[in-house]
Amino acid sequence: MTQRGSGESDLVFVGAGIMSATLAVMLKELDPSLNVEVLELLSSGAAESSNPWNNAGTGHAALCELNYTPEGKDGAVNIAKAIDINIMFETSKQFWTYLVEQGHFESPRSFINPVPHLSFVRGEKDISFLRKRFEALSANPLFAGMEYTEDRAKLEEWMPLMMKGRTTNEKIAATRTESGTDVNFGALTTNLLHHLTKQPGTHIAYNQKVTDLHREPDNRWRLTIQDTQTGATRTLRARFVFLGAGGGALPLLQKSDIPESHGYGGFPVSGQWLRCDKPEVVSQHQAKVYGKASVGSPPMSVPHLDTRVVDGKKSLLFGPFAGFTTKFLKQGSFMDLPKSIRANNLGPMLAVARDNMPLTKYLIGQVMQSFDQRIEELRGFYPEVNKNDWRLEVAGQRVQIIKKDTKTGGTLQFGTEIVSAQDGSIAALLGASPGASTSVSIMLTLIQRCFPEQYKSEAWQAQLLKMFPALNGSLDKDTELLHRVRSHCNEVLQLR
Repeated sequence: MTQRGSGESDLVFVGAGIMSATLAVMLKELDPSLNVEVLELLSSGAAESSNPWNNAGTGHAALCELNYTPEGKDGAVNIAKAIDINIMFETSKQFWTYLVEQGHFESPRSFINPVPHLSFVRGEKDISFLRKRFEALSANPLFAGMEYTEDRAKLEEWMPLMMKGRTTNEKIAATRTESGTDVNFGALTTNLLHHLTKQPGTHIAYNQKVTDLHREPDNRWRLTIQDTQTGATRTLRARFVFLGAGGGALPLLQKSDIPESHGYGGFPVSGQWLRCDKPEVVSQHQAKVYGKASVGSPPMSVPHLDTRVVDGKKSLLFGPFAGFTTKFLKQGSFMDLPKSIRANNLGPMLAVARDNMPLTKYLIGQVMQSFDQRIEELRGFYPEVNKNDWRLEVAGQRVQIIKKDTKTGGTLQFGTEIVSAQDGSIAALLGASPGASTSVSIMLTLIQRCFPEQYKSEAWQAQLLKMFPALNGSLDKDTELLHRVRSHCNEVLQLR
């Protein structure tokens, strides 16, 4: 094995997906003098979770996702999370708008397209919930333009494919927001990485495996890196390290051994979709239609029938269908989960195993499903489905967060979380949805946490305001600001 010398960098990003690419571009825009290195295990960027066929491509803005608006025991619908996620997606749009305006991106249609977002329910109970949800959301300016209907003629207009063959006595309802989006996060990541390659002091290296990571006496981090093609190893020292390697972030965070990492574990879940590329079917559905998860099912099981736009071509996806694997990455190892078990996270992991038997039962049921059984689930959305028009598409891996809990010993979380050292010298992003859609807000939070003094400086604040016109405003309270910023973003991103 060939040993090469040591290099130096200001910032090192492990993983060339949407998170690393977003953070790297943001920091270079804030300080172009920074030396940046991006390390990717695979032979290209956006090859794991950011790949367009490894995720739903929904621009998550809480327009259609019913799990973001839970119904309380008193019957009231809580829209707080929906408001937060909608604002976070608007923040992403502001950053993408800035990049388009600066000429850093080509046509925005390469990565974002307008696709209406619908929520669809059946039965009196769920119709009552949807009606209350609509009333609560539509009263907020963020969700202006949302429509509600139980009228079959209107439903046939909104979702013609789904209404064919449906019995007239079936009680159904839907909401529709025309301003929804489909996002190709693979193309977006590729655009970001391409922009980075043009910047001085930036290096992106593929086929690079980080085999070791430790802090040195001067508080810099030393990474040991192996080239998976040649076998050669090298070391790289950095002031700041970001672990944005999707499911691979947890093992690297554990190697850092920072106290903040103790107690974290991961629960990997694989995914699959039914996919249709047949033009005469695809042309009849122009929407992302989200239903309601069955009772006792986890949030990741919310069924939806989606228009997808990848490289200018439309397809339909239905799912997701979950599975279980011990891999943390789609191209990972079956030993990923066993190797992640530590003395400091064993308790939380056992507590989660004890308290989540319904999830275990759900996953076993998903794994045991036949293709015909999956088609039958699709039939609830699309009654006249022909199974010969569809095929199974294997999606990406998701590693849900397991963390300590003082009451139960451990909890399983379906979201994203930043874990960082107290001095801000290293940070990792753990978790899954709605990560990609809200990546910009998540990275803004990380910058505030890890670069607090620079963030407050006049130079960074001035540049941040160019990137985020609503940085110091409240989009849910300042209607004029919302209309001005949203209208401008939609125009630049060609979403009108």
